[in-house]
Amino acid sequence: MPGSSRTRAALARLLPDFHDYPDELEKAICGSCRTVLDVGCGAGSPIRPFAARLERTVGVDSWEPSIERSRAKGIHSEYRLMDVREVHAAFGDGAFDGVLLLDVLEHLPESEGLALLADCERIARRRVVVFTPNGFLAQGDFHGNPHQAHVSGWSVPRLRDLGFDVVGMNGWKPLRTSHGAIAWRPEAFWRHVSRLTQPIVARNPERAFQLLCVKDVGRA
Repeated sequence: MPGSSRTRAALARLLPDFHDYPDELEKAICGSCRTVLDVGCGAGSPIRPFAARLERTVGVDSWEPSIERSRAKGIHSEYRLMDVREVHAAFGDGAFDGVLLLDVLEHLPESEGLALLADCERIARRRVVVFTPNGFLAQGDFHGNPHQAHVSGWSVPRLRDLGFDVVGMNGWKPLRTSHGAIAWRPEAFWRHVSRLTQPIVARNPERAFQLLCVKDVGRA
């Protein structure tokens, strides 16, 4: 996955159009949102580095051990243990500036994912941010969490049809395994190659390993 902040900063200087996931996620959220609902927040949400800059963040997850680990890290100001497919019953229309689905859609059948996206758009005043693999990536249960299995895949055309702007993330897809590890050896060399491919896949997300997708809902 992405390297150190020092490496990212060096790449950004060398490659002005370098798009790094942590930085792009921060820009997508902090540029327009003060309150955020993190649906399927897991144990270590990627908003952790900048969550304190937001006025209110609520983490929702259906797996209690993940909630407890996240709480111990102090990532969110509030938590709800609940089925993520029922968020609209708990939060009304326009309840948050932004709603996040980071590594969530792929864990739901497509029909349920589409319903959740619609619910998130109702909850969001300003934007919905999605992060998901590019297409289907096989993954089973792990760490005792049955919700970790992948059951659907989301393509660039599909997400664009749903109204999202899509940016490719984490380099050229063939360089990684389904769990995100570098697939080729020596690992250090191919990790650098992956980073160097990032500006290309950012503009050509069909070739990327993962997708960062942003949709402005125009409610604010």
